[in-house]
Order: sequence, then structure tokens, then C-alpha cells
Amino acid sequence: MKQEELVYKYGIYEQQIRQLQEQMQAVEQGIMDLEMLGSGLEELKGGQGKEILASIGRGIFVKSKIIDEKLTVDIGGGNFVKKNIDETKQILNKQIEKLENVKKELNNAMENMSEELEKLMKEVNISD
Repeated sequence: MKQEELVYKYGIYEQQIRQLQEQMQAVEQGIMDLEMLGSGLEELKGGQGKEILASIGRGIFVKSKIIDEKLTVDIGGGNFVKKNIDETKQILNKQIEKLENVKKELNNAMENMSEELEKLMKEVNISD
């Protein structure tokens, strides 16, 4: 294999590994966000009548009063259902499981890419 070809392949592998690392960070952040949401839901239990700050997006909050422990949950496709706190936590746990599986797949892909990169490096050393 020509030197230019090896350098080109090396650059592609390096770029793919960076992209996988970025995806991994996003997945890990998603897992952390869901776990924090789950623990926040636990604090709502028995909170009927309590005042809280509810996020309305982008770091903006409004003072609210909890009148019911039923939550309106987006289940995808623009569909919303009423769930209690425990049911909602089950949904979050399923989402966390899915993200954990994606994380494993990304890890495997990064390991495979690293192995390919090592093979390429050996090839470069052999051809020198």
C-alpha cells in the first residue's frame, strides 16, 4: 500500500473514532439527564400542595403548585398519557437501558476501529 493511501486511511479512522467519542459523550449525558430526572421525580412523591419551580425551557422557571401526582408523559409521536411517578420512572429506566445498549455498541465500534488503526500502524512500520 502506498504511503499516501496509508495516511488517508489513518485520517479516516481517526475521524471516525472522534465521531464515535462524540456520540458516546452525548449518550452518557443522556443517561445522566434521565437519572437526574428519575431522582427528581422521587422528590415529587407526597408533594401535593407544595410549591416548586417548574422549568418551562431554556433555564426559565415558573413557581408552581403541585395539585396532582399524575404526570403527563410524552410517549413519542406526539402522544401524551397520564402516568403516576412510579410508572414514569419505569419509562425512564427503559430509556436508560436503551441508551446503555447504544453505549455498548459504540464501545464495540470504537474497539474495532482502534484494532483497524493498530493494523494500519503495523502496516506502516512494515513498509518503512
